[in-house]
Amino acid sequence: MSEKTNDLVRLNRLDAGVVELVIDRPEALNALNIQVLLSLKAALETLASDASVRVILLRGAGEKAFVAGADIREMQTMGRSDAAQFSRLGHSVCLLLESMPKVTVAAVHGFALGGGTELALACDFILASEKAQFGLPEVGLGVIPGFGGTIRLARTLGLARAKELVFSGERIGASEAVQLGLVRKALPQDGFFDEVRKQAAKIARNSLSAVSAAKSLMNEFEETSGVHPKVDAEIQRFSSLFGTHDQKEGMVAFSEKRSARFEGL
Repeated sequence: MSEKTNDLVRLNRLDAGVVELVIDRPEALNALNIQVLLSLKAALETLASDASVRVILLRGAGEKAFVAGADIREMQTMGRSDAAQFSRLGHSVCLLLESMPKVTVAAVHGFALGGGTELALACDFILASEKAQFGLPEVGLGVIPGFGGTIRLARTLGLARAKELVFSGERIGASEAVQLGLVRKALPQDGFFDEVRKQAAKIARNSLSAVSAAKSLMNEFEETSGVHPKVDAEIQRFSSLFGTHDQKEGMVAFSEKRSARFEGL
């Protein structure tokens, strides 16, 4: 059963307590703007308290992208205060995915760049198609990841490899993501979502109370060096770059489809 929470987010209720949460903005490659993030947050808050829900599959609409990143056109107009609020909103969505008492699974079938990689990292685990692409390319826009990417990528891959990916803005394909441990295995593109749903149903057949307790305990192991103590620092660093020459130049260059001319200012 499909439920449209609004024009940007759609819910598909499947069997056995599995819900697909679909970011429905395919014409923009499901880019994250303020309204998308607010819609995701509202939907996740509702699902977190819904006793019938056991597993949430987060996916993007269309054939090309999970989420291609944050909406650069919207970000171009932001000052530091707006950027801080935007970062805090993105963090709130990611923290919900990470901490809610349901299993959250990112089903990545295309581009998962910037905020897309950050959303996927916030889920309990990632299932990726063989055509998936991941990356945190924000430095090429004169900013840094702002939704927890600097924190969760280092936790997942180790500090040195995470630094390499963040500093270079490099994209990686599904096979390399498997080698690095970002995803467990790359699934065939044909029938990808059918396989994802099967794996979600397998989890949903287990005891929800037991799975939730395991998730809570495993998250506690990460708490002292995990995401929460570092959120404010990332928000501050992210927003401090707005209004700089390089941020303005990077985002204008992106919109104009040309190489940015950075000056380190």
